[in-house]
Amino acid sequence: SGQKVCYGAFKRSCYKLAYFQDLSRRVGFQEARQACEMDGGALLSLESEAEQQLIENMLQNLTKSGAGISDGDFWIGLWRSGDGLATSSVCPDLYQWADGSISPFRNWYTDEPSCGSEACVVMYHQPTANPGLGGPYLYQWNDDRCNMKH
Repeated sequence: SGQKVCYGAFKRSCYKLAYFQDLSRRVGFQEARQACEMDGGALLSLESEAEQQLIENMLQNLTKSGAGISDGDFWIGLWRSGDGLATSSVCPDLYQWADGSISPFRNWYTDEPSCGSEACVVMYHQPTANPGLGGPYLYQWNDDRCNMKH
């Protein structure tokens, strides 16, 4: 389930946001990736500041609609395979888009990615959290463990 919105201006003209208030319905990265692919799509690649802004606006509209959206990060299609260089300075360069996009655009939260065992990426959506050093936890990216449920 989810809200599907279509636009003409971007390479991918349709986007589908899936948000589950019920925590038991949230899934890990690979499950989310498979669900998107079974639906004929892919986990989101964000290829520009304009596309990032579009998604932020969609999330704001979803929140304003009174749908009861609370804290809950969203998986995006950015991930890192292999742990060989996970702690080195090249770690940020090892992230790749699940759909094969080669866009270099990134919107990391301050001090992210932290790497190590965290290899899959979420877009923060924690409106009730106290702001950290990088400001509110809203819409920036964070690497997380791939088995976490989002």
